[in-house]
Amino acid sequence: MLAFILRRIGQSAFVILAMAALVFLSVFAIGNPIDILLAPDADQIEREQAIVRLGLDKPMWEQFFVFLVNMLHGDLGRSFVHGSDAVHLILGRLPATLELAIVALFLAALVGVPLGVIAGMKSDTWVGRSIMTGSIVGFSLPNFWFGIMMILLFAVELQWLPSGGRGPTGTLFGLEFSLLNPAGWPNLIMPAMTLAIYKVSLVIRLACAGTREALLQDYVRFARAKGLSRTRIIGVHVLKNILIPIVTVLGLELGSMIAFAVVTETVFAWPGMGKLLIDSIARLDRPVIVAYLMIVVAMFAMINLIVDILYSVLDPRVRITETAG
Repeated sequence: MLAFILRRIGQSAFVILAMAALVFLSVFAIGNPIDILLAPDADQIEREQAIVRLGLDKPMWEQFFVFLVNMLHGDLGRSFVHGSDAVHLILGRLPATLELAIVALFLAALVGVPLGVIAGMKSDTWVGRSIMTGSIVGFSLPNFWFGIMMILLFAVELQWLPSGGRGPTGTLFGLEFSLLNPAGWPNLIMPAMTLAIYKVSLVIRLACAGTREALLQDYVRFARAKGLSRTRIIGVHVLKNILIPIVTVLGLELGSMIAFAVVTETVFAWPGMGKLLIDSIARLDRPVIVAYLMIVVAMFAMINLIVDILYSVLDPRVRITETAG
């Protein structure tokens, strides 16, 4: 078991190192932030001073070496625009993105599981076919288009919800959350629904396939033979078994929702990490871009490491196969 964990940690470290090289070289090879940071009428002396201050006068390999050394100490650089530590700047936006992703994930499970179970139970009826067709539409809709349509309908035409921004927040452990202030809930509804639309379709598909498979199992037939009600069979026997793969997938999808909420946050001006990334790209704020991408890479590597370890604990065949390979 220890050898399996150490091997997985080594693989994760190699992935992070390889991605660090790819991210750094790809970001630092594009554009010149000096042209954006300085005023158009800046003279040559001011430009040279800014280049030295930002460390852009060094060769690329030396900049990368300094970046690696600093990264090992938890330092991913200072923002060119804000002048503050890039990691702290991103983590300061993390609560907004995390809150949005968790609410969207909750909506996906709340809507997707019941609809998927109904579609699985009534797969040969117009109800089941309609639900599965709707899931295909959910897969096909671009997030930005769906978000814009919601703004036009609920904010512009009906004027039920605010078009953007985070709204009033409450504070917990020094962090701000919209869920802690009921006045901020209307601001959260449309962004969360936009982010959840694809996940709802995914959960419907998983729940439908799991339900159809579970209904054919012997334990369901035995429960029917015992005279158990249909509600109890679905609510206890079927739902309990189909939730295992759904929870596993949603756990992995949470990482992707946190990392790739960029479009949704931009459409709704939600002040999360994705909005910060878009603003940083527009200003060529390289340290923030690199820090964001490295935090995302580290997050995914950590999630995959945890999942692999949990799988090896639950199913010893996983680590036995790895050792044999």
